Amino acid sequence: MPVDPVAWRAPVSAGYVGPFARNERLKNLELLPIGNHHGPESIAIDADGRIYAATREGAIVRLRADSSSPEEWVATGGRPLGIRFDRAGNLYVADALRGLLRIAPDRTLTVLATEADGKPIRYANSVVPASDGKVYFTDASTKFGAREFGGTYEASLFDVMEHGSHGRVLVYDPATRRATTLIANLNFANGITLAHDESYLLVNDMASYRVLRHWLAGPRRGTTEPLIENLPGFADNLSTGRDGRFWLALVSPRNALLDRVSGAPFVRKMIQRLPAFIRPEAVAYGHIVAFDGSGRIVASLQDPEGAYRLTTEALETPEWIYVGSLVMPKLGRLPRFSSTSQEFRMQNAE
Repeated sequence: MPVDPVAWRAPVSAGYVGPFARNERLKNLELLPIGNHHGPESIAIDADGRIYAATREGAIVRLRADSSSPEEWVATGGRPLGIRFDRAGNLYVADALRGLLRIAPDRTLTVLATEADGKPIRYANSVVPASDGKVYFTDASTKFGAREFGGTYEASLFDVMEHGSHGRVLVYDPATRRATTLIANLNFANGITLAHDESYLLVNDMASYRVLRHWLAGPRRGTTEPLIENLPGFADNLSTGRDGRFWLALVSPRNALLDRVSGAPFVRKMIQRLPAFIRPEAVAYGHIVAFDGSGRIVASLQDPEGAYRLTTEALETPEWIYVGSLVMPKLGRLPRFSSTSQEFRMQNAE
């Protein structure tokens, strides 16, 4: 058994109450074709308004600004997860199988980092470039690599079950052409994004149900603190939105059994020995959340039926909120100026 569970105390889940009260505001998404591809895990928009999606087949798919004519823009030769543009038009890719990549506007692909501090990057997950040229990205697990353990989803289940603090945040410095560790000991380091003024990073400590803030500037520089704790689900990608907002996608609700046995490593090991179809798995429940710089939830959009399954990202533009998925064959979106968007405008005005 590769899993050696570590005892921890899961916070008692409040469930879908308060700012996370159950609703159906994410139902009836408009679905955009992405060709013969699936799993638009992450989304990026270039300076011309064209839409890019990282897919499970290993391709970055590009749509025109009017969301038509999907084409395979670049095949990375791996499994691209997080994608983000810098100001020069380069697309940075956290590829779970290949590490940190950069794709130039002419589609030239460069591998920037495959290791950090002597450890291989086994599961590059999410990425955000800064204006000073540095690139921040997550290595979800230094133990359970996507290549070695059967894929991104399968490896994530191993890491969540073990809860062994194998995740880390890395920073690539173009001046040295090296990646180094910025934050260690996370439990499946997932989404990452920058503050609007780049004074801090936000990162998902997914298996601990929380969003962390790491200060890059100011008197607290170099310190890390919880910003949101006891989330009702497993947090996936983060993005920086408009008007001081951030967006977070929850890929699945928490599993009550895993929470109950968080302090019982032996039981978790026994669960891992069960046939795969019996073990806990991600549950289809669409959920994206907006919050402000203080961690206050200003919008929670849900689809309890999970018609658009396993939501991985929410990306806000002036007109739309794009929604990614781990498995769906299309990209989702809803109008930003819909009734759902009125919710967070009203809450911000309070």
